[in-house]
Order: sequence, then structure tokens, then C-alpha cells
Amino acid sequence: MTDTLYQIMGRHSAAPLPDRKPPWLKVRAPGGENYQRLGALMRELGLHTVCEEAHCPNVGECWEHGTATFMILGDVCTRNCAYCAVAHGRPPVYDIEEPARVASAVEQMNLRHVVITSVDRDDLPDYGAGIFSETIRQIKQRLPDCSVEVLVPDFQGNEDAIRTVLDARPDIYNHNTETVPRLYKRCRPGGRYERVLRIFQFVKSVAPDIPTKTGIILGMGETIPEVEHTMRELRTVDVDILTLGQYLRPSAQHIPLDRYYTPEEFRALREAGLAMGYRHVESGPLVRSSYHAWEQVQSLTA
Repeated sequence: MTDTLYQIMGRHSAAPLPDRKPPWLKVRAPGGENYQRLGALMRELGLHTVCEEAHCPNVGECWEHGTATFMILGDVCTRNCAYCAVAHGRPPVYDIEEPARVASAVEQMNLRHVVITSVDRDDLPDYGAGIFSETIRQIKQRLPDCSVEVLVPDFQGNEDAIRTVLDARPDIYNHNTETVPRLYKRCRPGGRYERVLRIFQFVKSVAPDIPTKTGIILGMGETIPEVEHTMRELRTVDVDILTLGQYLRPSAQHIPLDRYYTPEEFRALREAGLAMGYRHVESGPLVRSSYHAWEQVQSLTA
């Protein structure tokens, strides 16, 4: 990492947390016409969005632009990550008709790019990979020009499950790293950092033409050298797209917030990522994995 970046990041590293969120984290409450329309459509079709389940701060902006990230396989996760607002426990039996309903919603919304994600389903033999695959296929059958990004769980590193998703030819294969290796046991006890690296190696070996993507949330206790190290390691396994965003504590039961990163710091991290060779870096306080996803596709094909 450059000396300039260390100077920028070090400027704020020891600052105490303010009593209120800094101004760059304040967003307008959702409620526009498109927001209401999409919310009604999701309820009508019995669908879930990660925009709502994960309390995404960008839900108003994205829904007003007619884009959303669909969350398949229910809204109850088999894991209990310390930073995540999604409910955990014993999931219900999944609905085999869900891919058709998602494809119907995408068609009604006339989307150019759609993101499909899910909770972890460690209770299923294929970890939910088959439903991902069928959802991709049904969307592409209805809207051949719509690009499909998948934000998948780790499938416990199962290569057959990963291959099942890749065989459906998603346009982007995304799996979030979430944090630095040292914090995995505390923040993401069901995951393994080494498994993340192996997953991306395998994806590139099977489908080298499919862009890969990952995201890191900042503010859970990581250090700047740890962030740099993680970014560099992810490039060694040819990850193409990186997102960096601010952790916002969902409740008092979740892992405490360690610090707020400034917009200047996020800009510095973006420049560092581009210098490492990422094809696209989305970095900012309100950035989440699917934020500006359509623009990322455009930047890769430009």
C-alpha cells in the first residue's frame, strides 16, 4: 500500500466513534412510486429481497431505479454471522416454483441486470445450488438480454454445487469474503477464509471467462494492513470485481461497530484496489455487494 494511502487512512484511525452517524451515512427514507410498486410486486409473488431482509441503506435508491436483488430459498439462514441482520434458524422446505416466480418478476420489471442471492442452506444436499441454476435458466429464457449476477453462499466449498451454478452460465459469479482472516472466527463462524480462496480458484479453473466478484465490509475491528493483505490475496485468485462498504450494526445483539471510514478513505482504498489489478472497484460508505451492479457489468464489457 502506498505511503499516501497510509497517511490518509492513518489520519482517522484513532478517532473515537461519534454519538451519531456521520453525515455521509444519512440517506432519505424510501417511499417513492417505484419503491411502492416493487414492494407490492414482491408481496404478490411471495418473493424476498436482500434489500429488505439485510436492512440495506440503498433500498430506496435502487428500487426507485427499478432494480432489486432477489433472495431465493427463503428468508431464514442456517448460519448466524455476527454482522448480519437476516434471521437464522431452521429454514422451511424450499419452493420448487420459486425460480419461475423470480423470472416472472424480472420480466415484469423488464430488468437489464438482475442479482440473485440466498441465505445459507446447509440443510440441503446441494446447498441450494440447483435452485440457483434453475433461476438463472428461467430468467434467461424469458429475457435473453438480461444479464444475471449470482451472489452465492460458499456451499461449504462443494465443487459439484459450484459447478451446477456455473453450468447455468451466470454473467457474474459473486461470493462475499466479508472480512479479514483474523476476524472470521468471531464474525463469520460458519465460514472459512481459506475456503473462499479455494472457491475462486475453482471457479476460474472451470469457467475462466465468467467474471468473479467479492465484497468486504469495514468497521468490525480490522486493521488497514489486514485489509490490504486480504485485497492482495483475493487478486492472486483472479477476483475481478471488489466492493468495499461500511459496516452498520443492525442491533445491539450484533458485533459492535469499531470505526467509521470516511469517504476519503474509501476513495483511497478504491485507488489501491485498481492499482492491484481489479477490473472494477466499488468503494464507499453506503456500498453493498449489489450496489451499482449494472454499472459494474458495463465497466467490464466496455
